[in-house]
Amino acid sequence: MEEAQVMAAAAANKAGKKGGGKKAASRFRRVCVFCGSSPGKKAAYQLAAIQLGHHLVERGIDLVYGGGSVGLMGLISRAVHNGGGHVLGVVPKAVLPRELIGDTPGELKAVSGMHQRKAEMARHSDAFIALPGGYGTLEELLEVITWAQLGIHSKPVGLLNVDGYYDSLLSFIDKAVEEGFVAPAARHIIVSAATAHDLLAKLEDYVPVHDASSVKLSWEMEQIGIYSPKSDIAR
Repeated sequence: MEEAQVMAAAAANKAGKKGGGKKAASRFRRVCVFCGSSPGKKAAYQLAAIQLGHHLVERGIDLVYGGGSVGLMGLISRAVHNGGGHVLGVVPKAVLPRELIGDTPGELKAVSGMHQRKAEMARHSDAFIALPGGYGTLEELLEVITWAQLGIHSKPVGLLNVDGYYDSLLSFIDKAVEEGFVAPAARHIIVSAATAHDLLAKLEDYVPVHDASSVKLSWEMEQIGIYSPKSDIAR
């Protein structure tokens, strides 16, 4: 399905669900979305990116993402921007030229490299969502999960499991719990749902689970200067 057809399907879906026009209240101001710079082979992935953008706008939530105007990144950023939401794209200077990232909607923030990019995206966000994507999406997702496991932040982390895309990853994590490599409490960090509506509802209700060791590790890391205790990431 071409992008224009996907956009039309999403618009029709949105029109069919319109009510009184009021925005749903949310405890989040900004959500960071990790996703592919490719559209994927299934139209369902593209539709999910657009629908997530619409749901963010409906809840009054702004978007933080990795910049770029192609693939799922382009679809969700345009959906939020065109809906009146604020879009912040965080891009390493090496890929900043327009010929590499295209014309991106909203605000663009240049950073020195990939590590700073992830830290900056986290600092500006109240929650994280991963749409389908490849190596980069997976790496970003696992890092924020690890930060939560270490007690560095307590922000919700969600998987938009479109058409079962993340079933194998969730099975791997369950196996890691079974084999003793991931604590059962750490499994609770990951929230998943098949639709944007259901995922956002779960993230709104999310309550972090901490154990004494994660809190101690976070405190020790802050003391040696790896993470600032005043950093928004540690909220």
